[in-house]
Amino acid sequence: PRAVPRRRRPMGTRGRLMVVWYFLLIRPQRAQAKKRAETLSAIRRGDQVVTAGGLVGKVTKVVDDKELEVEIADGVRVRVVRSGIADVRVKGEPVKADAA
Repeated sequence: PRAVPRRRRPMGTRGRLMVVWYFLLIRPQRAQAKKRAETLSAIRRGDQVVTAGGLVGKVTKVVDDKELEVEIADGVRVRVVRSGIADVRVKGEPVKADAA
């Protein structure tokens, strides 16, 4: 009798491919999302930020966990949600306890 060649199981190939996807795609995305969340939660008064719309301004007040007040020009202040911040350009000086 003739020997029938064994076929590889496609599930093994798929499993290896899923492991590669995890290390090349999913894991770096999670790390990037974690870093962004840390950056957004660390925003404080005096930081220079760029909004998702491209406006550059200085944080004048942290309203609450989700909103900031940003001065985009002299005397022009807007409220921005934290998720609308694209980048923190310059970190401000820490606020003194007696100034708060």
